[in-house]
Amino acid sequence: MISFGMDRPRRRPNLTPMIDVVFLLLVFFMLASRFGVDHALPLAAAGAGGGYSGPPRLVELREDGLTLNGVAITPEALEAGLSALMQGPDDAIVLRPRDGVTLQGLVAVMDDLAAAGFTRLVLVE
Repeated sequence: MISFGMDRPRRRPNLTPMIDVVFLLLVFFMLASRFGVDHALPLAAAGAGGGYSGPPRLVELREDGLTLNGVAITPEALEAGLSALMQGPDDAIVLRPRDGVTLQGLVAVMDDLAAAGFTRLVLVE
């Protein structure tokens, strides 16, 4: 009969390298992820309470620019044009994006209006 020598006891697998890899992955994903608060824009849906008074304040966002009550206006002049139509900063401003306007374009106009102190923006389709 052939003899292969004495049987050696089975070695238990060493889990230290696997634990090191898991720890490195954990550190990587913690450093690569964003911890922060996203910016939220207050927005009222059309017909969501509150009355409308005063002259119309319809801001249309088009691919070729902005219009205020149907008249073309630059983004820089929008604040002055709206201020002339408003009795207070809590008056409603109706925003209507047209076909082809990106979401980023809409958010940029909303940010500009919020920075100018206009607090009540209503989005319509």
